Amino acid sequence: MGSYCLGMAMLGSYPFGSRSRAVNDLGNQFVPFHAHLWDLLHGKATGDLAFNWNSGYGVPFLADFLTYLMNPFSWLVGLFPRDLVELPVFLVTLGCIGLGTALMTVFLGRLHPGSPWLRALLAVGYGTCGWVVSDGTADPMWMWGLVSLPLTGIAADWCLHRRRWVIGTLFVGVSWAGNFYTAAMATLAMALVLVVRLLLATDLPVRDRLRSLARAATMALTGILLAAPAVIVSFKASKASQPAPEAVFRGRPPTLDFLAELLPGGRGAVNAPHLFIGVLGLLLVAAFPFIRAIPVRTRVAWYVLAAGVAVSFVWKPTLLLWHGLAVPNGSPYRASFVLSAVLVMIAWLALAHRPRPRELAGGAVLVALLAVLCHGRHGVGPATWILVLGSGAVVLAALLALARKRAGRTLHTVVAAALTCAVFFGSAYAAFSVTGARDKLKWFKPKITLSAEALKTHRELGQRNDWPHSRTDPGPHEFANNDPLLLGGEGGSYYSSYLPKQTARTLREMGAGWYIQGRHTLSVQDPVSRAIMGVSSFRTGPQAGPVRVGQSAAAPLLTVRSGLTADGFDQHRSGAAARGIDVRHDPRVGGGTVFARQERLLGASLYQVPSLRPTAGPAPRRLDGGWRLPAAPKRNVVTSFSAQCTPGSTAYWYAPWYAGHVTGPGGTTRGVGRQQMTANSIKRLGTVPADGRLTVSFSSPKAQHIPEHPIGCLAPKKLAAAVADLRKKAPVRLSSSGHGLSAELPAHSTGTAVLAVPTVTGWGCRVDGGAWRAPHSFGGLMAVPLGAGATRLDCSYRTPGLLPGLAASGGALLALTAVAVTCGVRRRTARPGAPAPSASSSPQSPLPGSRTSTDAVHAAAARPGERAES
Repeated sequence: MGSYCLGMAMLGSYPFGSRSRAVNDLGNQFVPFHAHLWDLLHGKATGDLAFNWNSGYGVPFLADFLTYLMNPFSWLVGLFPRDLVELPVFLVTLGCIGLGTALMTVFLGRLHPGSPWLRALLAVGYGTCGWVVSDGTADPMWMWGLVSLPLTGIAADWCLHRRRWVIGTLFVGVSWAGNFYTAAMATLAMALVLVVRLLLATDLPVRDRLRSLARAATMALTGILLAAPAVIVSFKASKASQPAPEAVFRGRPPTLDFLAELLPGGRGAVNAPHLFIGVLGLLLVAAFPFIRAIPVRTRVAWYVLAAGVAVSFVWKPTLLLWHGLAVPNGSPYRASFVLSAVLVMIAWLALAHRPRPRELAGGAVLVALLAVLCHGRHGVGPATWILVLGSGAVVLAALLALARKRAGRTLHTVVAAALTCAVFFGSAYAAFSVTGARDKLKWFKPKITLSAEALKTHRELGQRNDWPHSRTDPGPHEFANNDPLLLGGEGGSYYSSYLPKQTARTLREMGAGWYIQGRHTLSVQDPVSRAIMGVSSFRTGPQAGPVRVGQSAAAPLLTVRSGLTADGFDQHRSGAAARGIDVRHDPRVGGGTVFARQERLLGASLYQVPSLRPTAGPAPRRLDGGWRLPAAPKRNVVTSFSAQCTPGSTAYWYAPWYAGHVTGPGGTTRGVGRQQMTANSIKRLGTVPADGRLTVSFSSPKAQHIPEHPIGCLAPKKLAAAVADLRKKAPVRLSSSGHGLSAELPAHSTGTAVLAVPTVTGWGCRVDGGAWRAPHSFGGLMAVPLGAGATRLDCSYRTPGLLPGLAASGGALLALTAVAVTCGVRRRTARPGAPAPSASSSPQSPLPGSRTSTDAVHAAAARPGERAES
């Protein structure tokens, strides 16, 4: 932990300097999620663990909590002021480094006895490995994998000796509950390690080996079932989420770039597993095949394991196995810490057998050869040579001194100090150089999350919040992708792997923008959408400018509509609709446009949707129900259209997938659309001139497709009248709980209650205390028929998968209790002097055929004909 902190202090990174560490998802997801956790812990949130009212205009939250915030260190956030939430997020990373390193130190002792100090020095290589400083620190939820791997390794070791099944099962459960994604990788890795250890235990009968495997299988299954709520709820939420962009595995990296990742201190642009474990570990791994004190079959088995894991990272079928049967977006090597752990185990087995000078020399030659071969590769930089040559010389000299048969206590003290300094400062310098190189990459440009401007916005929005009577939206300008969690309010922006596809598509069809193929939605930005969603105030102005909160006319969150029948609700889509074609049409011009959908939701006629007529520039073509615009390589080459609208109305344009510039009477706006990946929101063109003639120009360096009717002219007075009419249909009283809404309606209300909340699976409503029924969907929003007359409506959200998960967890807990009670009874009824049962806490006995060892510095005398083991 101290070594990593020193590296960050050298870099001037937060909290040791002003340099932001909020790169990538750390700034966009984890800092905002921890800010929301702070609100939950302090009772300041409008929602609860089941539902999040702040984001996406209302989205499920439990899957996000179980995935992003179940790391126990995350809960430290409640002990700090909210303005300092970035500090406990840093402590999540730091705590996992410390705990993971400590547990690896313990596990190495289970793998082979030896000096705790030397085990700890090698474990530091694991705690600050290439994966940690390159990938893990940007995703605090993954850092729990650093803890899970040695934790499951200790449990697997108990299976090997047929002991402590109950505690081992709890270890597996804690691993999977903290973060099931990396825990699955850790469990698979330690299963492979267990298989290798069983194969090498030749003195152990086959029957006993099979019993150990069966014990491990039941332990893993029961432990996973203990964490079933996290697994099942997240699985259900993932199935209901907006699909991620399809990731393509581009094959293995060049071999030398792969091998270069074993050398510490570098971070190249080539996508490859980040593996280094420090110079001490690398030198011992290289010396391992030369150590004659280790049986040949042992050396071969461990090297085959390491090579097999390495190859599995670059072969697609096994890569899918490591990553839950899906190629991950971003780095495809999220399981790299597994291989680093295996390398640390090999390094410890080498050191525990006290390698001789010739054997260390062989390892040094291999390291030198590796460095020469990888010279000039992307992952090899100046820091690599400093560490390999400088730290490598100190480490090699110290190991050669340890190899001396007669060495005094003073020499051993000097050697221990030299190794400690080499590991400590080498790890710090590697963390410093790799983090600095990573942050220069465009993808990892740090965000300024809780800046003074953001904190001021948080306070300003909090003063204006009128939930649940209306929404206060912190959009559209971003400090992070999850501004509503960071700043407060009830906005439409949300970035999560579990964002429901119903929510994403509802908001896009209403005219909101999105990124990452809909896994990051944006707040609505036009007055009609804001009115529909009940947004009464919102943040405006540039991110770096002064805080300005705009006001807008907002309909109530719940309104009672007359005239809506079953035919008016959204139908199950099939055929063309399933392919993404809108099936809701209107008889007038522009039917099926975003403007018609908005009018349907608001229940009033608001827009003129004019037909476009090409007037100047490269001629467009009608194609696929829209216009095909030719490419315009030069900015001043534009395709112009004319349209006719009522003078004084406000013109807006909407072309979700258009990328280029659009010029109207109010100036030029820019579209950044990209089919399915990035959707534009509705944007303002300006006020229609007095002659009613509207000229719109499009300019893009690439050929583009826009809708047939991309322009809508809004009459502000009609919008104000529509909102006033809906306010007359508001409930007498509206209140919200953590995951529910309750409304007291005017006596004998009839028709349909429409709630400005996206419809997602899990919602249920009761009318006047009646049966619990799922609401209908009206334009993607919740709609509840009130029948002949109603005075009260109650809606609540139930997390899909939670009850089955709790049932599975309860069954596993019963099994665990039964085993614990049975073992306790057997222990009490055992005959005096009889050996304790397998679940006892008696000291570990070595496996048949295994060797004992002494401290690595003070070697004990060996059996006749054998070398001393350390």
